[in-house]
Amino acid sequence: MKKTATVDLNTAAAEALVRLLPTTTPLAAMIGANAAPDSAVLAAARQAVLASFVGATSADVAVVVVDTDALTVAGGTDSPLVSVVDVLRPALEGAVGVLGAGVLGEAKLDDAGALFADAETKVFELTDSGTVAGWFAIRIRKSGTLGTRTSPRTEGSMSAKLGRINNVEMALTVEIGRTRMSVRDVLGLEPGAVIELDRSAGAPADVLLNGRLIAHGEVVVVDQDYAVRITQILDVDEGLGL
Repeated sequence: MKKTATVDLNTAAAEALVRLLPTTTPLAAMIGANAAPDSAVLAAARQAVLASFVGATSADVAVVVVDTDALTVAGGTDSPLVSVVDVLRPALEGAVGVLGAGVLGEAKLDDAGALFADAETKVFELTDSGTVAGWFAIRIRKSGTLGTRTSPRTEGSMSAKLGRINNVEMALTVEIGRTRMSVRDVLGLEPGAVIELDRSAGAPADVLLNGRLIAHGEVVVVDQDYAVRITQILDVDEGLGL
């Protein structure tokens, strides 16, 4: 039953993706007939839009579009300021939206060959009247499955594992607000323009670790530099839900 449920999530993600792709004609998502993608697919996957989703159900996703120029035009612009990554981001958000609460990391143009070739990955053909217009790959990873069938972990072993990554640097960002704008409005921005954010003056700022909300704070000035004073630490569930 678990395997069937996972397959259904894969299909639901692919269908959500094609609904949001800005193509001139609607695409269909068909699961690949072969157990593994052929060499042509793997070659195309070297230039894919790739992202990872972290939540109760985590996943790695990638999209390859054959005609990227047509895609950006169909998305409403051919401006060099708007990349294929920007155009595909809403579709990827829609795809991982079926997995529940979580955070979609930064999408980037990268080599997704390893993802497409992984035996755990489901690869869908994106077709337009029988013609292949691209591919969508998704590899679902159930959070908490690793280690569930092994012996209980001791506090010492956990500390040893954490010690290996103590010096790893992570991106910590502070966000005072955000808004959504159409491509037309973004391209029309000029010096002196004022962008209204979705937060009132004096409201706490968000502190994000690698894109995940972990705390709230207030912006202060320390030695003529901006800083943030932490006012609230959020638990994991709160951070994932926002």
